[in-house]
Amino acid sequence: MSLKIGGVEIADPVVLAPMSGVTDMPFRRLVKSCGVGLVVSEMIASRAMIHAARKTMKMATHCAEEHPMSVQLAGCEPEVVAEAARLNEARGAALIDINMGCPVKKVVNGDAGSALMRDVKHAARILEATVKAVSIPVTLKMRMGWDHDSLNAPELARAARDCGVKAVAVHGRTRCQFYKGEADWKFIRNVKEAVDVPVFANGDILTVDDAKRCMEESGADGLLIGRGTYGRPWFPAQVMHFLKTGERLPDPSIDVQYGMVLRHYEEILSHYGVHAGVKIARKHIGWYSKGLPGSAEFRADIMRQEDPDAVRGKLAAFYGPLMEERAAA
Repeated sequence: MSLKIGGVEIADPVVLAPMSGVTDMPFRRLVKSCGVGLVVSEMIASRAMIHAARKTMKMATHCAEEHPMSVQLAGCEPEVVAEAARLNEARGAALIDINMGCPVKKVVNGDAGSALMRDVKHAARILEATVKAVSIPVTLKMRMGWDHDSLNAPELARAARDCGVKAVAVHGRTRCQFYKGEADWKFIRNVKEAVDVPVFANGDILTVDDAKRCMEESGADGLLIGRGTYGRPWFPAQVMHFLKTGERLPDPSIDVQYGMVLRHYEEILSHYGVHAGVKIARKHIGWYSKGLPGSAEFRADIMRQEDPDAVRGKLAAFYGPLMEERAAA
């Protein structure tokens, strides 16, 4: 099921979608170790990238170590986005992804993200400048449109293709929906029929059955999986296996999950430093523990912890009995 995006071949058409505050380097590496076709960085503001803001630079460090890796950029000025793309190509990115789908107000109010879907001509200028600036493939992520009165994703996809963009991804919602309602996978087929480059479907892929139905309804060439990976870095690999074989892989055993949590926790602390890392890790630990016995109380306890050793102790106390119970079964 390999797929080519320009000159870049990905072994499987299942991609870790870019998510601000989630798809940082520690999480991308963990998902990649479990199995996924491609990982994408958090959205990075192009101007901030150029100014080399320390926090922003951390979002996409060591691109070559995660090859193939895509770096997602946001911005509304063609020359600025193009320069940021050049910087990331030099740092080892295999692809550059342009964000025209983010619905967040602070991004949209800066005329970036999904705001660009309201001006296809200007969006095309950004894409054209970026394609000309780099020798690696450029891709585009967008929504169906600004609202249901302007479902212009097929039009933008054609404009992107004409600019030299090598693949497009579509979240099956409008900007005005944010994350409400259900993703419209059937609409994505309109984009697939409009262009001859790979099209990826995105939105509400939470189970392997969702993945299969999304592929069937959208006609897409591949999938971007975002929130379905919360606390489940192994989920994209399960999707890949199911699409290939029809076999449902079980979740990792509780002891393997515990090992992943510990590894992820230590990499977060190493990447961000202890003070920030303890706080950043909280949401991930909460997602990992969701659905396990006693998880509500455990999550509330973890949220209060400031000391990394205390967190390690709480993790051992929570997962230890679960592992013992599983071993005795």
